[in-house]
Amino acid sequence: MTIWEAVAVFAAGIGAGTINTVVGSGTLITFPVLLAFGVPPVTANVSNTLGLVPGSISGAIGYRRELAGQRRRILRFGVVALIGGLAGAILLLALPSKAFDAIVPALIAVALVLVIVQPKLAAALRARRERNGTTPHRDGGLVLPAGLLLASAYGGYFGAAQGVLYLSLMGLLLPEDLQRLNALKNVLAAIVNGVAAVFFLFVAHFDWAAVGLIAVGSALGGQVGAKVGRRLPPTALRAVIVVVGLLAIAQLLLK
Repeated sequence: MTIWEAVAVFAAGIGAGTINTVVGSGTLITFPVLLAFGVPPVTANVSNTLGLVPGSISGAIGYRRELAGQRRRILRFGVVALIGGLAGAILLLALPSKAFDAIVPALIAVALVLVIVQPKLAAALRARRERNGTTPHRDGGLVLPAGLLLASAYGGYFGAAQGVLYLSLMGLLLPEDLQRLNALKNVLAAIVNGVAAVFFLFVAHFDWAAVGLIAVGSALGGQVGAKVGRRLPPTALRAVIVVVGLLAIAQLLLK
């Protein structure tokens, strides 16, 4: 790796750490850069996963204020993320890369629709509960863990726009502020990336120079993302999620 390639990978790491903390989809920044510099696809994927772990942790720390009172959810959904992330990592090495190519853009598109209509859907659900005299389940019932399990498996497999999937599911099923959900999303993403990376350590080959550069860059980006994301009002944050999701779909379809 030349000095300029190293600078480019480091800069991509900062960008990925920032966008992962605010929304997700940082993989769509770092992964293509590694491919452009000649890193084989699977090596690039696992190196990227390991390198982004510090960024996910950094972003979660940056959002620690919004995590207050969510210990129960972190523990419950963290177990789901752990299982799903490990399953996705195993699938990465067991299945051909084209296995998810057709479904992933459609999956992200559905998630974006949910993000856009979530305020109206949430209001309709609240009105229905008021008419029926029921209260929302504090942790999303059984539907949310099932959805998070699938999203985490996808995250362990590749991870592009994983944050969009998390936010769409939690935004619809949890009666919480979007910023608090974003903080929870960062913790779950850190768990998924972490368990997938640990698994890859035993069975895959890494480009350690790329791992180190992305790790340092993403850790810096995580702090930047926490500052930027926290200042965005709900409507602006939702708009950022939609834009990033659309870019993710375009890149996945055109690759």
